[in-house]
Amino acid sequence: MSVLVVGLSHRTAPMDLLERAALGPEGARDLASRVGAGEHVEEALVLATCNRLEVVVEAGTFHGALTEVGERMCELTGIPREQLNPHLYVHYDERAVSHLFGVACGLDSMAVGESQILGQLRDALASAQQDGRVGPVLNPLLQQALRVGKRAHAETTIDEVSRSLVSTGLDLAATVLPDLAGARTVVVGAGAMSGLAVATLARAGVRDLTVVNRTAARADRLAGEHGAGTGDWVDVLDLAAGADLVVTCTGAVGHVLEADALQEARAGAGRVDSPAVLLDLALPRDVDPAVTGIDGVRLWALADLQREMTSGAGDGAASGSGDRVAVEAVRDLVTAEVATYLTERRAARLGPTLAALRAQAARVVDQEMVRLDQRVPHLAQDERAEVRRTVQRVVDKLLHTPSVRVKELQHGGEPADYGQALRELFDLDPAEPAVVRTAPPEVTAAPISEASLPSSPADRGARP
Repeated sequence: MSVLVVGLSHRTAPMDLLERAALGPEGARDLASRVGAGEHVEEALVLATCNRLEVVVEAGTFHGALTEVGERMCELTGIPREQLNPHLYVHYDERAVSHLFGVACGLDSMAVGESQILGQLRDALASAQQDGRVGPVLNPLLQQALRVGKRAHAETTIDEVSRSLVSTGLDLAATVLPDLAGARTVVVGAGAMSGLAVATLARAGVRDLTVVNRTAARADRLAGEHGAGTGDWVDVLDLAAGADLVVTCTGAVGHVLEADALQEARAGAGRVDSPAVLLDLALPRDVDPAVTGIDGVRLWALADLQREMTSGAGDGAASGSGDRVAVEAVRDLVTAEVATYLTERRAARLGPTLAALRAQAARVVDQEMVRLDQRVPHLAQDERAEVRRTVQRVVDKLLHTPSVRVKELQHGGEPADYGQALRELFDLDPAEPAVVRTAPPEVTAAPISEASLPSSPADRGARP
């Protein structure tokens, strides 16, 4: 297995670049299709969220796959190589496994510990399965990542570590709208983030809550789950103009709310002097940044929320000692799960090699029996059968100890490739179908630099 992760996230890129790189569901699917068609890529999955664009592949060759993924990302996002590459990160093989498990647990999220990423990763995997883009390598790996994420939320207090984007936005909104529960509130969109917004608003006691979405059925379903009302998409501008609080996250291309149109609609609604808060959780942005020039309107976008959440909180988590304990507990969980996964993977890779070893031994026995028949052609059948059983027992006993011992060593987490040692010691044919290929070299994570791509994965050093 040679897993390669190439990504762009809020940790490595400014929000304006993330906005330019944002892909909707169809764009993510297109990127996965193009990457999966590459000469050096066997399987492919794309995870696209509001603050992350990540490509996960099984790489036939490290540099070939890395080049193909980078080129396809540039094609789909329209961002030139020289602008995109300095902000990309790369994880390979074991580091890729650790990264994916951490992402599933919310450790790499803007709001550390948030659980929304689990649903987004599940959707990305379902899409890749439907398109036949994942197989025996990525499918079990990502299924395990989802299980690890579920464990983190079930067995630790990571959910309490960092406030969600919505909760942070509501805290900011409360500085403008003291009576938040009584605020006339509109949520634009009905996707995962909008669902989180509606649930958070309902828990906060907001009484006048309306959901509006291009697909009315999705708005009806989301509103029904939380006792909210719904509005027609054609009325979205008027609904926003008449609201005290607007939370928007549609994934649309282009602004849903333009500044001039909103100012005119607010005037028509008699709300020129009324305060209003807009929380734009979308990438690309749903709200024209020029709305900040409208009297009484306050806008907070993702970049603003990111700054608010990370200020004074170190690694993006809240600063309390209990929070640090929770984060460390999840990191320990991830470390243990990665070790278990890699150990099981190494043990599984021994199976074909041991099968090839037994097949070679069987051929040796067959050859010796043929030689015996030539030298003693009149040997009775029962005597011949006894000779064969004796020879086979000798071979089995000779192979038993190294077979058991190599499994113990691999299961013990030894870093060496004992399968490769067996192949070398017993001169197993690399073309033998039962023989697994040699594991690829390891590489530490580092952002891509077009000017200094290493000549081999092992040459790539970590950058702080």
